Amino acid sequence: MQQTDSVPAPRSPVAPTGLSPSRAGDFMTCPLLYRLRVIDRLPEPPSAAATRGTLVHAVLERLFDHPAGGRTPEAARELLRPQWERLLGERPELAGLFPADTDGSAVAGWLADAEKLVDRWFRLEDPTRLHPVERELYVETALESGLLLRGYIDRVDVAPTGEVRLVDYKTGRAPSRDFEGKAMFQMKFYALVVWRWKGVVPKRLQLVYLGGGGDVVTYDPDEADLLAVERKLDALWQAISQAVATGDFPATRNRLCDWCDHRASCPEFGGTPPPYPLPLAGRPDDPTGDLVLSKES
Repeated sequence: MQQTDSVPAPRSPVAPTGLSPSRAGDFMTCPLLYRLRVIDRLPEPPSAAATRGTLVHAVLERLFDHPAGGRTPEAARELLRPQWERLLGERPELAGLFPADTDGSAVAGWLADAEKLVDRWFRLEDPTRLHPVERELYVETALESGLLLRGYIDRVDVAPTGEVRLVDYKTGRAPSRDFEGKAMFQMKFYALVVWRWKGVVPKRLQLVYLGGGGDVVTYDPDEADLLAVERKLDALWQAISQAVATGDFPATRNRLCDWCDHRASCPEFGGTPPPYPLPLAGRPDDPTGDLVLSKES
């Protein structure tokens, strides 16, 4: 991949040391994608859609810095450009999203689309009645198997009676019923982490979709649900560990291939993956004959 100002610099390869919902999803979707992102850490150019999602998340997080009465659509809109400028300062490569925008019209149109998503949120939730105890909460725990789980929860609400609700914002459309379970897997992952970390099973998991006409999807988990997720993640980690030890990460065609940044490295599209960068079990440069893995994402 030719590096440009809009593509982050390559990073040194690493062995995985745990799982996040996104990386678990990558492996289940396409093991080769997981390898190229997690182990090879190939750079990916930023996309306007993903960056818009990051911007909207930042606005909704910062809006709760206002007192309840000040959490208005107008206040949220006023946060858009300052948060965009903050993102640009932290990630200069984002300027490459609009290389020919000499008059600022492309950025203005992009911000207007983000504003529509923010406005739609106010039709789905009333922030004047919400009192989050956490926003962008980093969570991490190790299962009995030793597998480290981690991730960020957009919002944690706690009712006066103590019930916990985990909330995640999605800037796309709500999935069809066929894919609803896959989308809720992320929230069950977070619920498992909270349960193992704090000993509390969240009362409700909530996905807030801002795309399309907007929608709110909820699920109330129980311990049996979370135990099933735990078993699934342990099995998934065993599969990942085996793939890391052997270097066998097959490519899997799926509906997301058209948007993949790594088609040039994918055999399904005539590409060739880069040489596997980690030692393989039983190879001469691994004198023990076993590759010992730590747990990461």
